[in-house]
Amino acid sequence: MFGVNTIGRSTENTIALADESLSRSHAEITVTNERLVIKDLQSLNHTFVNKVKIDQCELKNGDLINCGNVEFKFVQKVNTTPNPTDDPHPPQPPVEDVKEEAPIAETIIKQFSTGPSSIKIQDLLDNPGRSDSLLRISQRASNQRTVDKLKILLEVSKQLSSPEEPDRLLEKILDLLFEIMNVDRAVILMVNETSKQLEHKAIKLRPGIPQDSQFFYSKNITNYVYINGTAILTTDACLDNRFNESESIFVQTIRASICIPLKPREEVIGVLYVDNLSMCDVYSDEDVEFVTALANQAAIAIDNAKLYQQIEAEAIMRNKLERFFPEAVRKKLREEGTLGIVDTEVTALFADISNFTKMSSTMHPRQVITMLNEYFEVIVEEIVFRYEGTLEKYIGDALFAIWGAPYRKPNDPELAIQAAIDMQWAVLKLNQKWIQQGKQPIQIHIGLNTGKVAAGNIGSEKLIQYATIGDTTNVTSRICNVAQAGEIVISQTTFERIQSRNFPLGKMPLVQVKGQDQPLQLYRLMWHLCPSQQTQVGMGHRA
Repeated sequence: MFGVNTIGRSTENTIALADESLSRSHAEITVTNERLVIKDLQSLNHTFVNKVKIDQCELKNGDLINCGNVEFKFVQKVNTTPNPTDDPHPPQPPVEDVKEEAPIAETIIKQFSTGPSSIKIQDLLDNPGRSDSLLRISQRASNQRTVDKLKILLEVSKQLSSPEEPDRLLEKILDLLFEIMNVDRAVILMVNETSKQLEHKAIKLRPGIPQDSQFFYSKNITNYVYINGTAILTTDACLDNRFNESESIFVQTIRASICIPLKPREEVIGVLYVDNLSMCDVYSDEDVEFVTALANQAAIAIDNAKLYQQIEAEAIMRNKLERFFPEAVRKKLREEGTLGIVDTEVTALFADISNFTKMSSTMHPRQVITMLNEYFEVIVEEIVFRYEGTLEKYIGDALFAIWGAPYRKPNDPELAIQAAIDMQWAVLKLNQKWIQQGKQPIQIHIGLNTGKVAAGNIGSEKLIQYATIGDTTNVTSRICNVAQAGEIVISQTTFERIQSRNFPLGKMPLVQVKGQDQPLQLYRLMWHLCPSQQTQVGMGHRA
């Protein structure tokens, strides 16, 4: 076939042969109009053309190709059948330049179904299996046994591919191991990400084995595998000089064990350990190869489960955080990920319902909640977010919002001022509706202040909030307390940022507020002289 054709043991190859002498991806043949080139893919048993080991060479008609123990003959076919519609005496190109693909039926070696597998692991197992192996695979010819092992590993891969809770996934891995092999005990140990030490996470014992200790394995063996990243087969651990000082080997009478690193990439994330209590020299090379392959599948599944959990946790975190931001900021947050802590300047706004305690004392609690929900929906969704502010928190009947974090804009103070104006107009509109419904009207007082803060995610992993820390926040709250019902009061710093906008402002006498050594110069904004501009809100809006 034109293009790249691969040869190997894996079913993903163009030419797939279940021969143990072949590597999974052994060689490739590139077919073009000009030539055919075969290239060895760094295979274990190498590739030979006409008995000569090659890395890459051009193929000619009749060449013998050896991949491991498998021999192929390259035959170049020439189409000699004339076409009756063609010129009866066309110029004939040289024979060696005429190439045609062989009929498809002649080039197919084996066909594989891509539909859902109906194979069950139990169908491929026998009890106890072969006497020279702990694998419970039925007695079959060597080639068929190899195919059975590949089928089992494929089914294991499928069973481990679904997202699972990590603890349940580890238990499933051990269940599959005990189903496939005759072992006495098995344990999975994972590396603690903080201490970088191995911790046992899942254990399984053959029925009849006493469960008197969870730590039946040799820490010397498991640590050796963890540190070196290589698998260990011990035919009699009691006689292995590497573990002479390991008391557990003698106490537990560990005779034969296999310990495999769980290594999905370059880093070892844990180890899989299986052993036998009484028989020495019980494991074969085939057993080690199979457990290694299973451990590789397990390592990938464990790593994927961790990544899946991280993605889920980050999604939950983003969902929690996005409650505080307008849509434009939410979109940026999704693109950039978790927000970091920043030192920035913000314009902060406190809005509080005047005389709320006295008013709510005359209302049923359910009526109070209904009223606040309706009020906050208008103030936050239709005003704060539309003016691209960040909702920091609700404090009873009050709310605290900021402009300038997590992202600053040149006109943040103007947007905050216009939001405050629209809030007062929105309350008037709500009151008209509530009075018609026989409900009590409300008034709000608002304070604004501009200054430096540290902004970022604050809280535990399960309870997080985007917040600002700094004196600016405290001063804003004090300014809000100075404002009377139906008023908007701003600080000197906010006044300096909006002087060019010609908002109608009245300078107030100096005010001493709690927590400040010096009195504050504040300004009262005559918001009733400024029309509501909700319908004109947008990025870069000017008041």
